[in-house]
Amino acid sequence: MPSHFTVAIVGRPNVGKSRLFNRLIGKRVSIVHDMPGVTRDVLTYDLEEDGYTLMDTGGMGLVAGMSDTPEKLVSAVEGQIAFSIDTADYVLMVVVGREGMAPLDREMAEALRKSQKPVGLVVNKVDKPDTLVEVDAFYALGLGDPMLVSAEHDRGISRLRNSVLEKRDEIAGKPEPPSNQSKKQIRVCFIGRPNVGKSSLSNCLVKSDRFIVSDIPGTTRDSIETPFTWRSKRGEDWSFVLTDTAGIRKKTKLSSSVEYFSRIRSLDTIRDVDVVFMVLDAKEGPTHQDKAIAGEAAKLNKPIVIVVNKWDLALQAWEQGEIDGFESESEFRKAFEKGLRREIFFTPGSPVRFVSAIENIDIEKMLYDARQLDKRLEKKIPTGRLNNLLYKIADRMPAPKVDGRRFRVYYAVHSGSRPYRVKLFCNQAKKLNDSYKRYMQSAIVEAFRLEGCPVVFDMINKKNPYVKEA
Repeated sequence: MPSHFTVAIVGRPNVGKSRLFNRLIGKRVSIVHDMPGVTRDVLTYDLEEDGYTLMDTGGMGLVAGMSDTPEKLVSAVEGQIAFSIDTADYVLMVVVGREGMAPLDREMAEALRKSQKPVGLVVNKVDKPDTLVEVDAFYALGLGDPMLVSAEHDRGISRLRNSVLEKRDEIAGKPEPPSNQSKKQIRVCFIGRPNVGKSSLSNCLVKSDRFIVSDIPGTTRDSIETPFTWRSKRGEDWSFVLTDTAGIRKKTKLSSSVEYFSRIRSLDTIRDVDVVFMVLDAKEGPTHQDKAIAGEAAKLNKPIVIVVNKWDLALQAWEQGEIDGFESESEFRKAFEKGLRREIFFTPGSPVRFVSAIENIDIEKMLYDARQLDKRLEKKIPTGRLNNLLYKIADRMPAPKVDGRRFRVYYAVHSGSRPYRVKLFCNQAKKLNDSYKRYMQSAIVEAFRLEGCPVVFDMINKKNPYVKEA
């Protein structure tokens, strides 16, 4: 079941949305984000055991000091509807039983029906069994069976919770049992320019000559899948499926149709795997072609383990004095990694392993990194903490102005994994430049310990009529 299933509570002012919110989560919670220029409070709570995020839209579109004129109330309610339609998988519309139907209730119900968003109708403040409720009038809203509750007195809440869980299972599917990491086959592949040792590394993993090894660049033409099990030093069996790929050449350097289709197959392989091993030659260091190949994997949003192969040869050159300026292997290694990260933009925190296929140096550590990355891809990003983080980094370093306007995030939600996808409701997506996007992505990676996992932003422009853009 996706971790991003979201339930929004909506309704006109003073129907008891916030009290219902607190009752459903079982405690008083008010997560308030003081985001400059946004005239609303965001109240969210991740019910992890129940598998969904609850969102209270109380205050949506309401401006401090706004007089309760009918026009402005309508605008405020319209803002709640629009936001819930954009963000939620399921909407709970709250009305008041003892007050009967209000014009704003009808307008909200009509808008929600037109949206075709799944809606549950909650009739609140039915405090006693004999509370007079005009049930027929609420049926007339066309939102199904009304659920009579009292958030204040905890009446009907258990039934409402069950209804939400049933809707969650209906829309998102029943929760899957926890995955068994030891039994899962992690799909991996080696990428890199020709003759950096991809096939030698593959043979080292499967302990055979299943893959053709040659000193002639471009020997490997086809992508070949091979399941294998690695017995770790601790006696654990790690299951993988390895796909060996042809070297990826630049489009301008493709000399034949065979090389062209070989490149296409390599890119298709990257799309299908869980983790990518990006292989570089230790003696040659990062090249322009390495940078281009890394860019292909980055475009496909794959987690990358950076594999510096032939490290034994680089160490031999250092020991023989061919490489000067380093007092120890550790110093040499750190300088190499620093230069590597400077030359090639990887996902923040991508692990770097210095290996040798011939000497079997740190091959197991390379596989361990792949297992850790794959496990990391299953994390959930709590909605409240995510929004709090984005507001804090915006306060610490606001986005630069573009054409006199500044990019702002109103609300964010973790909307998918593999890669991590974050849906951003913002003032104008075009105002987000690449450097600030990397700043936001790096902050998310660091805050939620997602080192090496790509983070993708899905932008949704959401104009707030009450906000004066700066």
